[in-house]
Amino acid sequence: MQTTGTTSVLQALNSQGGVYMLGNYLPIWLMIVIETVCAFVLAVAMGSPLAFRLASRKFDPRRNHPMIFESAIITATVCLMCPSMSLLADLFYYPYYEGFDFVDFLCRWFRLVCYNLPFAYFSQMFFVQPFVRFAIRHLFADNISQRNEQNINKTVKPSDETEAIADVIIREDEIAATD
Repeated sequence: MQTTGTTSVLQALNSQGGVYMLGNYLPIWLMIVIETVCAFVLAVAMGSPLAFRLASRKFDPRRNHPMIFESAIITATVCLMCPSMSLLADLFYYPYYEGFDFVDFLCRWFRLVCYNLPFAYFSQMFFVQPFVRFAIRHLFADNISQRNEQNINKTVKPSDETEAIADVIIREDEIAATD
């Protein structure tokens, strides 16, 4: 901020004409809108459906504990969304004024994935998932208790860890037989 002579980050961004994105300086509100829309479209079109399919290939939601299945979905979502969002970020914020070099672009993308993936995985697994589970459990407590009463005898869950692992192995064999 010494360069621009301002006292806040927002004033500094406004004094330089906005945030450098897509080879131009755009207002910060437009940058936020573009990133939000791209993240939402990627999550709805690719992240959620493919993550569910990947998790379903290894785990059966009817037989495995819900926490294991949800964790598999979250892991698949992070492994799909982090590289794709990092690719978009690299496209958005690449220094086009220096010219475009594809090898440099790939190196910058790989570096972004390496920076973002650990944070995305651990924040999803240990902060976001527990918060969402807590919020849903408290917001929909009546509905959850009614569904549990209706489905008390319909699901077959493994009783211990060895049965869960055996279920995963059986599921892998079923998938291998269909491929």
